[in-house]
Amino acid sequence: MRSVLVAICLLAGAAGAAPSGAELDRRTAAVAEELRCLVCQNQTIADSHAELAVDLRRQVREQLAQGRTPDQVVAFMTERYGDFVVYRPPLRGSTMLLWFGPALLLVAGLAMLYRRLRARTAPPAVPDTRRAEAARLLDDEEAKP
Repeated sequence: MRSVLVAICLLAGAAGAAPSGAELDRRTAAVAEELRCLVCQNQTIADSHAELAVDLRRQVREQLAQGRTPDQVVAFMTERYGDFVVYRPPLRGSTMLLWFGPALLLVAGLAMLYRRLRARTAPPAVPDTRRAEAARLLDDEEAKP
């Protein structure tokens, strides 16, 4: 749904005319859904009630009213706040951790779990001297009538 709204906004922005009224509201909402709240971090600026999110929505609306395209607005926000402000950051060297960090943490957690379970089920190591003594004692028991 978001991508459809962004596509509509892009097409409307390609016409070059500054939007007004309900169209401006739709375009602002579409762009706000693509930007992350820097305070809340788990919400878009459209969903957040933090003061910074309110200011960012206002800036988005102002820029769209000036005739900028949604891509230009997102580029401005990215330039100002970094790739983290985009809810789906581009895949590049600086954002690799954002893209692959959760998978790496999952693999590390599964490896730790595997090692713990394997250590729990493995028989304890018995020194060779104790084994030899146990074998001698068993041999002595068998030799007795």
